[in-house]
Amino acid sequence: MTTLILYNGKIHTETPATAIAIRDRKILAIGNDSDIKAMTAPHTQQIDLKGRLLLPGLHDGHFHFYNWAEGRRDLELARVSDLGDMLAQLQDRIRAIEPGRWIKGYGWNESEWPHPVMPTRHNLDAVSPEHPVILWRSDYHVAVVNSLALQLAGINANTPPPSDGVIEWDASGQPTGILKELAIDLVSQQTPLLPESELHQAMLDGIAELHKLGLTGLHDQRSMAGTEGPVALRVYQHLRDHEQLKLRLTTNIHHSQLPYAIGLGLKSGFGDDYLQLGFVKMFSDGSMGARTAWMLRPYADGGLGLSATPTAKIAKVARLAEENGWAVSIHAIGDRANREALDIFEEVAAGDAAQPRIPHRIEHAQTLHSDDLPRLAKLGITASVQPLHLLDDMVLLDRILGERGDRAYAFRGLLDTGAILALGSDCPIASPNPWLGIHAAVNRRKPSGEPKAGWYPAQRLTVTQALWGYTMGNAIAAGQQDRLGSITPGKLADLIVVDQDIFEVEPAALAETEVVMTIFDGQVVFEAEE
Repeated sequence: MTTLILYNGKIHTETPATAIAIRDRKILAIGNDSDIKAMTAPHTQQIDLKGRLLLPGLHDGHFHFYNWAEGRRDLELARVSDLGDMLAQLQDRIRAIEPGRWIKGYGWNESEWPHPVMPTRHNLDAVSPEHPVILWRSDYHVAVVNSLALQLAGINANTPPPSDGVIEWDASGQPTGILKELAIDLVSQQTPLLPESELHQAMLDGIAELHKLGLTGLHDQRSMAGTEGPVALRVYQHLRDHEQLKLRLTTNIHHSQLPYAIGLGLKSGFGDDYLQLGFVKMFSDGSMGARTAWMLRPYADGGLGLSATPTAKIAKVARLAEENGWAVSIHAIGDRANREALDIFEEVAAGDAAQPRIPHRIEHAQTLHSDDLPRLAKLGITASVQPLHLLDDMVLLDRILGERGDRAYAFRGLLDTGAILALGSDCPIASPNPWLGIHAAVNRRKPSGEPKAGWYPAQRLTVTQALWGYTMGNAIAAGQQDRLGSITPGKLADLIVVDQDIFEVEPAALAETEVVMTIFDGQVVFEAEE
């Protein structure tokens, strides 16, 4: 029996259509109003789309759901105008809680301030001597902490940094409070975990917010290790068991867990339409903001960045994964890191093992040498990219890369060579709003209109291509193209209705797109008030 009919709309399909019928969680048929309405049964719900555009539900190809859901209760610092503004917001939070409680925040980006200066423990100490504080930079590869947090973590002038992290020191040999890469864990591991009951509610609240943006699926790229990983997976399963996981969630595992997963007979794609295991996550380098992205040539202000994980170790894990049906997800920002990742994938592809059903992928693929750009398509590697990052990074990249900036965020180049392009946000490092991401991919300029010509405009995507990256691109990247990614009979009925025709509006207006309705599993899960 047809359970839902949507009519009088613009259906985004290859064949012109105005109506769609849904039955048993799936798309039954698409066509004109009269043909689809003829499928009406006594209890069929009918919704008039009022001429609006119906699209597939959007998926975010790179999301840190645990961190975002939990962090929505923390200090959100993405919009602070300068260091003084950041400290003022910290002081406001201090007034609201008792001494001794941890204060966490995220999102600051000094490169956007009129006077780009990195905060230090001394700045935080001036307003927070009695609360331990950790504030992550927007890229999550740098954090600043105060003296009390350093003390609780046992970090002092004699503390050796971890092999894959950096503790910054001042001229006298004392820690400045700036930590990079896995040195951050020395402090973050001291912060209390959110109780699972509170995390459960935080995730439910987060799912509802994502529905308002038109998101019906995520590729959760958390590195599932330590104490947070098992907690997150338990809560995901609890939500799934209680029919509350109204998202398609593809989640990774930390590389240290791969032998155990293999021992249990698990592989990429294990799970169901709501929750599946996707990738083995590894890090080749860090970030541009921290100058830890691994480069072929030095930054304008010096240094080549760093190798976060020895290449031989990544290659060993990749071979083991390939042999046992696991897709590998390698974080690579710098052009050297991307080349090393591609060399590894080329090596494992030359072996006898069958490729996993889910393709291997490079997370970010931010800067690619022109020689390496076509290699992703040749090897069948997904380019998991985040358009919003280019808006945050373009001023910085102009400064530290100069003319090499044309290698960064090469979306059109990747697509033209045939690579699988999966678009996402890297939330909470950037906003989860996919319409901002589509705007960035199409315009390559900020919503304010700068720069007017667009940043390396030859790398712009069309609206159709950007939408594909948030729908079919991510479906292919998760091995779900047979049931997600397009409005096709037989596929799962995850759909959204938007307030404007994104294919006809001025490109500058894309960021203003709002979702009127979200349908998940054939049921309306969000409807905007008229």
